[in-house]
Amino acid sequence: MLAAGLGSLAVGSSGNWLTQLAQVLGQQQQVADPGRPARSLIVLWMQGGPSQLETFDPHPGSTIAAGSEAIKTAVSGVHISDGLPRLAERMDQVSLVRSIVSKEGDHERASYYVKNGFTPQPTVVHPSIGAVICHHFPDMVEIPRHVSILPSQWPGRGGYLGDQFDAFQMGDPNRPIPDVVATVPASRARRRFSDLVNVVEAEFARGRLSRMDEKKTLHQASMKQALTMMGSEQLKAFDISQEPLEVQRAFGDTPFGRSCLAACRLVAEGVRCVEITLSGWDTHVNNHELTSQLNEVQDRAFAALLDTLQQRQLLKSTVVMWGGEFGRTPRLNRFEGRDHWPHGFTMALAGGGIRGGQVVGETSPQPDLTSRRPADNMDKPTSVDQVHATALAALGVQLDELLYTPDGRPMKINEAAPLEKLLLS
Repeated sequence: MLAAGLGSLAVGSSGNWLTQLAQVLGQQQQVADPGRPARSLIVLWMQGGPSQLETFDPHPGSTIAAGSEAIKTAVSGVHISDGLPRLAERMDQVSLVRSIVSKEGDHERASYYVKNGFTPQPTVVHPSIGAVICHHFPDMVEIPRHVSILPSQWPGRGGYLGDQFDAFQMGDPNRPIPDVVATVPASRARRRFSDLVNVVEAEFARGRLSRMDEKKTLHQASMKQALTMMGSEQLKAFDISQEPLEVQRAFGDTPFGRSCLAACRLVAEGVRCVEITLSGWDTHVNNHELTSQLNEVQDRAFAALLDTLQQRQLLKSTVVMWGGEFGRTPRLNRFEGRDHWPHGFTMALAGGGIRGGQVVGETSPQPDLTSRRPADNMDKPTSVDQVHATALAALGVQLDELLYTPDGRPMKINEAAPLEKLLLS
């Protein structure tokens, strides 16, 4: 995990002394298998819980639609919201899982479940899917390999794998990257670094086990990672101003659109996971109006993301996963809003290793809202961890591999089977 205070060590464009100082720490970078193609995941996180009925699972003409309309797509028989016309033309690249079921109706617990693939437990903190991928595939990338743009309250975390796998958090890509710009002269920065290594680190080590190394303390490893990043040419991957104006316009002049463009640049540089948040989906009031506004933003950006990845020959090596905490109720409340509904919602997958144009599961246009078994209202109920298993399998992760907590407790990467219908053979 990068320490924010290390940002003051950067000294403009002068990278030589940064490289030398980083080498002083002596930690060798792990080398990725040169025969393995770079593989990445882009998570489009719809913070708040998007309504399935106004996005990818409409039931036009039904009571539960409450007036929402649908349009045909590039896939015969598959309809989505009429607020997503660009994505409708690209549905042959996207697959939908319309029958996700969950027991988590609280934002924090549901975010944990959908991002990590496990329900919250009192004795362990699970890593997010992005942290698992970064742990599974070591790289030579000098910038963070796990990035969260426009982060929500609960960005991807390393969990029991360690804070070094937490997502590097940043805001709108039209703003400077935090903590990498010089704030002091080079001579003063060198003195500060010397103090960190020779004074502060010694105090960190005081009273610890004599053989406690940097992999356990993480202090030197974090400083080395930060210094390497500060002097890296790969930082340019964050700079979307280097893109032609017509490319920028294609994504839309919104923070989410700019973030999707940044994600394309980051995965091209070798970043393993980029999580992008589009907030505002907690539509307890004025659901139709608010969802329409959000659809306009995501439709443009999501479609441009698929197009740009394809044009740059990155789509086959990048999985795109779309989703939020849960769905919304199949009826409007008295404020014309939809409330939390974890009993049948949608997640989407696209990109490398994923068969496009598929639909898994189906929700009823006339659900029994009084049923104590909401899953009875759908065909092929599917769990979040099955979607995770599918994405991980497409990324080449061995699902039966065991991970270990710091106290040696064995943990499964995933406890579900992939959705074989969505995987390319």
